[in-house]
Amino acid sequence: MTTCESLRPSKADAPRYTPIAEHGLIGDMRTAALVGTNGTIDWYCCARFDAPSVFAAILDADRGGAFELAPDVPARTKQFYFPDTNILITRFFADSGVGEVQDFMPIVGDSREAGRHRLIRRVLCVRGALPFTVRVAPRFDYGRQAHTVSMQQGQTVFASPDLSLALTSTVPVEIDGPDAWCSFTLQEGEAAVFALDRIGGGLEPRACAVLEAEELFGATVRYWRGWLSQSRYRGRWREMVHRSALTLKLLTYAPTGAIVAAPTASLPEQIGGERNWDYRYAWVRDAAFCIYALLRLGFTDEAKAFVHFLSQNICLNTGGDGPLQIMYGIDGRSELPEEELPHLEGHLGSAPVRIGNDAVNQLQLDIYGALIDSLYLYDKWGEPLSSDHWDTVGKLVDWVCDNWDQPDEGIWETRGKIQNFLYSQLMCWVAIERAIRIATHRGLPADMLRWSRTRDAIYRRIMDRGWSTERKAFVQHEGDDVLDAAVLMMPLAKFISPTDPKWLSTLDVLGEDLVSDSLVYRYDPRGSPDGLRGEEGTFSICSFWYVEALSRAGRVDEARLAFEKMLTYANHVGLYAEEIGRTGEQMGNFPQAFTHLGLISAAFNLDRALG
Repeated sequence: MTTCESLRPSKADAPRYTPIAEHGLIGDMRTAALVGTNGTIDWYCCARFDAPSVFAAILDADRGGAFELAPDVPARTKQFYFPDTNILITRFFADSGVGEVQDFMPIVGDSREAGRHRLIRRVLCVRGALPFTVRVAPRFDYGRQAHTVSMQQGQTVFASPDLSLALTSTVPVEIDGPDAWCSFTLQEGEAAVFALDRIGGGLEPRACAVLEAEELFGATVRYWRGWLSQSRYRGRWREMVHRSALTLKLLTYAPTGAIVAAPTASLPEQIGGERNWDYRYAWVRDAAFCIYALLRLGFTDEAKAFVHFLSQNICLNTGGDGPLQIMYGIDGRSELPEEELPHLEGHLGSAPVRIGNDAVNQLQLDIYGALIDSLYLYDKWGEPLSSDHWDTVGKLVDWVCDNWDQPDEGIWETRGKIQNFLYSQLMCWVAIERAIRIATHRGLPADMLRWSRTRDAIYRRIMDRGWSTERKAFVQHEGDDVLDAAVLMMPLAKFISPTDPKWLSTLDVLGEDLVSDSLVYRYDPRGSPDGLRGEEGTFSICSFWYVEALSRAGRVDEARLAFEKMLTYANHVGLYAEEIGRTGEQMGNFPQAFTHLGLISAAFNLDRALG
């Protein structure tokens, strides 16, 4: 069992911000919440991932709002997941006793009740006696909407113009200005329950007694364990792989099958920097790679749901910027306007805080390869593509044949100069090559002559212009010698043999320039300006790509050591943010789907290499 231990200071001495890594994630596959090791929920959006926040103290300790629940005495804390579930348990060890808070969101089959998004906090004293203090301080719409507080039939109702929440508790609660609070003491064997529900629109406040909370706890355990039992993974790193799978499932938006890149917005890639983005949307690239990882483990229903999301919610445009956007709302919407929230100071003062994402308008050619590769795998391991899906694939490939050599913003969504990125061309090659495989295997109609000629032209272009004789490596884009970790995908995508001399040379050069103790930088912003100020940490999915590239190249011992080192950078409950800073701290939005799918793929392939 993996745990985290820290000493909870007195409130006067407590830091204003809990580090990003000091959190676990709970959710109901519609929305999610971050729970700190201090017992505070400081990120929660209701009623869906991309809704305005109710608790956002992780972005502004004073104005963001939080749900605090912890002993009223100094205590050491440990946090872990109830085995094989997404139920988070925070334990408190004080001189007078031991207690724990069980945080979870029940998975409800009834769509009407699912709209309640019930968040349950079950408090138990397991030894001795412990005094607890609770403060519920919602700040609706990222702290922009005022709200009222009232007692209605024994429940505390927080009402704002757009959203109302009801707090039910088994101990008396008092109103304190815009907040609600209480203090209580539990003796050994006693329990208290707090439940926060969305109300309105036909959903009435409903009590949550200790017995009901216990029943919902058991039902939630059964749901997560039943889902995880479908996994076919039996390898060496089962605990970490299954935690990654459970995390990816939490990041799935059940009503549509979309998968968010992360459940958070504007967590900084550098403290004090401006690289703060909203990741609560469905990136075509990220979601497609997620499907690959889940299919590897045997979760075909998720792949089917994502394919349904694409076919039902995403319309193919015909404009010159591409028939697909790089991301969509979790409901399939295409408009995601970016906005800054100047009234929020940002995590540890890292402004600006942004919601929405202007990168939606970028041209990123690599998404076509990621998407069609996932459809190829779905056709191979899931269900055969329908005739309508194949018609769509054909239109996408025809567009790629016409546009693969355009400059674009690339996988890293640079906000600087567009370039002819090698990775973009590589994934265009993948798009065409996988479509040819599907057509050949299924005997489906395709313009094979045109597709084959374009695929071969891309191959020759990459080998001629993507190779630097000076660096003896494949480089980021044409016309320069800048390195980029994205080229690690070349052997993974089966573009080049993992033992090709040019590739082995590239692997060595990347290891010298971009790798630090198994951690891999995406690129050097000083050598390849990306239009933003400041530096960034190492990018965790690139580190897992590096592991996989090493194992495929036959350097299995190096790969295993690099993988084991990467596991030490996970947080106490096995979660990863987007990046890792200089001293091992988690940076960027958290947890990130991209990183966890990279872990699954690296573990799967390293297991196979080790035999």
